[in-house]
Amino acid sequence: MTYKETLDWMFGQLPMYQQKGAAALNAKLDNIILFSDVLGNPHTKFKTIHVAGTNGKGSSSHMLASILQEAGYKVGLYTSPHLKDFRERIKINGKPVDKKFVKEFIDGNKNFLEYHRLSFFEMTVGMAFSYFAKEEVDVAVIEVGLGGRLDSTNIITPEVSLITNIGLDHTQILGDTLEKIALEKAGIIKPNVPVVISERQPETETIFSLIAHQLKSKIVFADELSLPIYSTDLLGDYQERNLKGVLACIRQLKGFDISENEISNGLKRVVANTGLMGRWQVLDKRPLVVCDTAHNKEGLWWVLQQIKKQQYGQLHMVLGFVNDKDVKGVLGMFPKEAKYYFVRPSISRGMDVEELASLALGQGLEGQAYKTVKKGYKAALTSAEAEDMIYVGGSTFVVAEVV
Repeated sequence: MTYKETLDWMFGQLPMYQQKGAAALNAKLDNIILFSDVLGNPHTKFKTIHVAGTNGKGSSSHMLASILQEAGYKVGLYTSPHLKDFRERIKINGKPVDKKFVKEFIDGNKNFLEYHRLSFFEMTVGMAFSYFAKEEVDVAVIEVGLGGRLDSTNIITPEVSLITNIGLDHTQILGDTLEKIALEKAGIIKPNVPVVISERQPETETIFSLIAHQLKSKIVFADELSLPIYSTDLLGDYQERNLKGVLACIRQLKGFDISENEISNGLKRVVANTGLMGRWQVLDKRPLVVCDTAHNKEGLWWVLQQIKKQQYGQLHMVLGFVNDKDVKGVLGMFPKEAKYYFVRPSISRGMDVEELASLALGQGLEGQAYKTVKKGYKAALTSAEAEDMIYVGGSTFVVAEVV
């Protein structure tokens, strides 16, 4: 197969969570354990940091990778989902996995993958771990895909685990309370491995503390530490919460030589070092165009607070969602004075724009429905004056179509 045919096969033949939702999940680790065994257990051949959480785990993972790169280490980074190119998921020192490796990995394991019906995510995790082992990385930052306990990445024993925060997202899979979701996230805590919790939350702190105690794992609540203040090139005030978890995580790493200067430089060069996109990303200045991948109530709340701090004439909101979110609950937070452009991301789970427009109208939000993100975005650009602001978001998949 060519590289394109390989990707088409990966995306098309096997169920994938971002396309099919809960139906794509294999709620057990049997497949990835078996696959890793066949691959020679590559995940045991390099050190790792494991990152989970509802919001902030992607930004935190990229910050950690950038700091480690500045300190001179060869750093693997595994994240999901991607925005433009599948290879964004698997990087070493900011460089995406090469197409040849992707093609040869699938070609070489295709019979196994088909016979055992591995999910898209399982095969991608196996690919990432194999690539990092082959390239002999010093350390890899591994972002959890969904949850933690039964996530395919959870076969690693990291140097330190980081849990960013807990919010109500993927409730049909992880549970409908913060406590239930925390139990799933806490599944990444390993015996005698320190765990950092970015922020103490009343509903979840007891669960994390109890499990850490049972596993004899040191637990650190980062927001209670006195930490130096650093600046970062990741825009958005909400990054301050992620920053504390990242700094506490670096402090818990043993056997790594990382200076204050390297931490500072790493945080200032996250985008340059890792290629991160979609976190309060400024696409244009006149009008101000910002996109952000926040897609649940907690994440969007912080983004909306950031929007309130901006100076603009008229606010234009290009919004689209997927079907498995509490869209009605989220829409109630959005400003009623904004002009809305309702769009549907081009995936099967994309919410119908007429349904979205109807829900929005019920919340006092008025606007037009557009069948595609491209059309809605173009309409906003045409309508906006130079002093206005355009926000694009609601879903990772909406942002993917504009960056």
